[in-house]
Amino acid sequence: MKIISKIKSFAIQCRRVWFALKKPTKDEFLKVAKVAAVGIILLGFIGFAISLFMKLFI
Repeated sequence: MKIISKIKSFAIQCRRVWFALKKPTKDEFLKVAKVAAVGIILLGFIGFAISLFMKLFI
């Protein structure tokens, strides 16, 4: 019985979160996409710099 009550509680919490969600506006989506792109580029540059350093000095 305890497992069933845990599953029921989890379903109620999931339902609450589902109804609190909202679709992002175009502006919000573009901001998140730009920040993610900058982060990916930054990590790529750091990886490239480390790789270049390793090849040249080690």
